[in-house]
Amino acid sequence: MLLGRVVGTVVATRKDEKLEGLKLLVVQIVDIQNKPGATYVVAVDSVGAGTGDTVLYASGSSARQTASTKDRPVDAVVMAIVDTWSVGDQTVYNAE
Repeated sequence: MLLGRVVGTVVATRKDEKLEGLKLLVVQIVDIQNKPGATYVVAVDSVGAGTGDTVLYASGSSARQTASTKDRPVDAVVMAIVDTWSVGDQTVYNAE
């Protein structure tokens, strides 16, 4: 699992039929200190995330393990919206 922030959406009117009905999100990877990186991924949303949310996402074959992505041609899936995370005794992120 990786941490990222949803920074946008992707709309594709012409796509593989197995992708019909799936919401596509642009996720910017963040590091453990919540600093944005230069890498982005397009991920299927399985939890109702939206722009600005900090999320956990999986990529590769793990992305096809959720109920909404099973047996679909996806390489990344958002599977959790983060409430908070800590490193050591320091809170790095809090969704308040």
